[in-house]
Amino acid sequence: MKTLVINCGSSSLKYQLIDMSTEECMVQGLVERIGIEGSVLTQKVEGKDKYVINTEIKNHKDAIKLVLEALIDPVHGVIKSMDEISAVGHRVVHGGEKYSDSVLINDKVLQSIKDCIVLAPLHNPPNIIGIEACKELMPNTPMVAVFDTAFHQTMPKHSYICPLPYDLYEKYGIRKYGFHGTSHKYVSNKVAEVMGKDLKDLKIVTCHLGNGCSLAAVKNGKSVDTSMGFTPLAGVMMGTRSGSIDPSVISFLIEQHGYTIEEVDELLNKKSGVLGISGVSSDFRDVLAAGEAGNERAKLALEIFYYKVRTQIAAYAGAMGGIDVIVFTAGIGENSSITRKEILKGLEFFGLELNEENNEIRGKIQEISTEDSRVKVYVVPTNEELMIARDTAKLVK
Repeated sequence: MKTLVINCGSSSLKYQLIDMSTEECMVQGLVERIGIEGSVLTQKVEGKDKYVINTEIKNHKDAIKLVLEALIDPVHGVIKSMDEISAVGHRVVHGGEKYSDSVLINDKVLQSIKDCIVLAPLHNPPNIIGIEACKELMPNTPMVAVFDTAFHQTMPKHSYICPLPYDLYEKYGIRKYGFHGTSHKYVSNKVAEVMGKDLKDLKIVTCHLGNGCSLAAVKNGKSVDTSMGFTPLAGVMMGTRSGSIDPSVISFLIEQHGYTIEEVDELLNKKSGVLGISGVSSDFRDVLAAGEAGNERAKLALEIFYYKVRTQIAAYAGAMGGIDVIVFTAGIGENSSITRKEILKGLEFFGLELNEENNEIRGKIQEISTEDSRVKVYVVPTNEELMIARDTAKLVK
């Protein structure tokens, strides 16, 4: 069984074709600048030269058509015909409260995803466009929606209800939803497997640290809390997002300094976080380099980031009544040894001890705590595409 995984952004499309008999990625690719001058498809197949197509790509339907042509290309492709694709798994950012797991897409499901546009106005529309384009081009191929929010639907009410008038939750669905669920689900399952433990016996804090960052408290295999909230803006500080702040800052900027709500939204989402404090970049590599060169604001930005993640880990240990494992994943979590080391400083009281030598790794599964450490720490590269493919294959079968 071969499963095509599609992840549509507003002007981009990432894809992988995965052979589910071996769970090996046969091909991965990226379509960029959809609807913009300079559109390009880049496809990578192990053992073959990179395949690059520079052509006008007007919309997502054109992009998916180009992807399918690249997959069956006699020189650069990996399959002979589209009939070899058994199913398509679509990443969908928001499923609201309706979906606590992945689901086969039909008209009713598609309408539910559309109903959630109000909760994810930047993300759900391109996800929907991708689904509709695939349905048109592959009408007989089953399709599955895999939701970023689904894994966190196991949170108890005391974790997800906002301390606002309760009727705002009942009328408008204002609550914590959480995101990066596919990643948190994958790495929590994977670390249990690597440790040879039953996931139901573990209390895990998963740290998805990239340009967007979120943590999850995974107790006995279920998410009981997560740092992102009603939107991906909440939680710890990120590359360009502020994370959680006093909400009165918004009214202060609007009433006292003439900001529009649109300007505040852009400020909090695109101009804050590590970029806003350092003044250097949203890329942690650039900020680390600036800090090492003596830039005090860069140093401060990093110190705040380490502090926010560290205290969130400690909070989730309290939420679960203990902690067995900490997992680092995503771009920063997988690749920055200094970031992992600095975050863990101050958590020694848990009985945690870092193995400095093991910590000097990048992008591979590795225990980085000592043999005697009571709380274990692992680096586990995330694989959201494989998680999507697994859910898709399971539902189609």
